[in-house]
Amino acid sequence: MTVVSSGTAVVLGLMEDLMVGEGRAYSVQGKQIAVFRMTDGTLRATDAICPHNGGPLADGQFDLGTIVCPLHQYAFSFGDGTCRNGAVGSVTVYRVEDRDGEIVVWL
Repeated sequence: MTVVSSGTAVVLGLMEDLMVGEGRAYSVQGKQIAVFRMTDGTLRATDAICPHNGGPLADGQFDLGTIVCPLHQYAFSFGDGTCRNGAVGSVTVYRVEDRDGEIVVWL
C-alpha cells in the first residue's frame, strides 16, 4: 500500500467542475487518478484503476471511508488504500485538497 502525502502539487481543475457526490478520473503525468468529492465537500483521491480487473474506481460508489469498485464490489479504504474484502491488492491514496477553488493533488 502507498499513501502519497508530499511531493509535487498538481492542479487538476476547478472545484465547481466536480459536483458533491461525484467521482472523476484525471490523467496526471502518466497516472490515472480518481478524485471524489464527499457529501461534506472534502476530497479524496486514489488510483483510478482497480487492481483486481481494471475497473473504473471513479465510477464506483463511495462514502467518507471507502470506494467500491463497480465491477466486482471490492472495497478500498480512503485511509490507506487497502482492500477491505479480499486479497486483490491495494490502491495508492493521494493527498488532495481544495486550494482556493482548485483541485490540487500531490504526486
